[in-house]
Amino acid sequence: MIRKPKGLTSASVDEENPYWISFSDIMSGLLVIFILASMVLILQLMEKRDKVNSAINELQQSEAAKEQILTEIQEELKKYKITVEIIDNKSVLRIPDEELTFRPDKYNVPKTGEAYKRAELIGRVLYEAVTKNDRQKYLDTVFIEGHTDSQRSRVFKEMGNWGLSTFRAIAVWKFWNQQLGSVANLSTITNHAGKPLFSVSGYAAQRRLVESELTKADLQKNRRIDIRFTVKRPKISDYENALGK
Repeated sequence: MIRKPKGLTSASVDEENPYWISFSDIMSGLLVIFILASMVLILQLMEKRDKVNSAINELQQSEAAKEQILTEIQEELKKYKITVEIIDNKSVLRIPDEELTFRPDKYNVPKTGEAYKRAELIGRVLYEAVTKNDRQKYLDTVFIEGHTDSQRSRVFKEMGNWGLSTFRAIAVWKFWNQQLGSVANLSTITNHAGKPLFSVSGYAAQRRLVESELTKADLQKNRRIDIRFTVKRPKISDYENALGK
């Protein structure tokens, strides 16, 4: 049996092997650094996740507000026996020709009769649905779009159906603002950025619902006014900032 020499302690052994003390300290220090770096990384990832979730939630709120607007308009107009369609992934309110009834080669909204009453009601319901609960803050633009059939316009010879469809969209817009006045003035509504919400455009016969147009019913189906809603969307830079790019 080997006996430990008298006077030799564990401290003296460690003093004889300083390398092991340094290595142990280094490993302990590295472990602390690793733990701290991991915590920082986790916090950064959580912050990025929260930013992305916030952007997604904002978009979901905008889409929900848009769908509510279109559904409420459709349901309210149904009470007055006015038929409109919701299409294109719940982004467009379609007003068929039989509800506004433009005369051939004409763009003005009829100033009397049932067509006049229907046009006025549509504008009033549109205003109330968009401004309810300040929902316009979720929207970017509302386009009033004119569409015609493929028969060439005899009046708009230079501009053709492009001019006719655009003038019909403008006429509807002007009709709503003139007839509804200060009570439901659409031109006063602004979007999330404080810019005018409404705009107009014409597509002529470029977006026909019935390509063949074999009957008068086919032609009438292609003549329509669409109201297209676009929502406020986060910018690409918002996502890039959230991801640290």
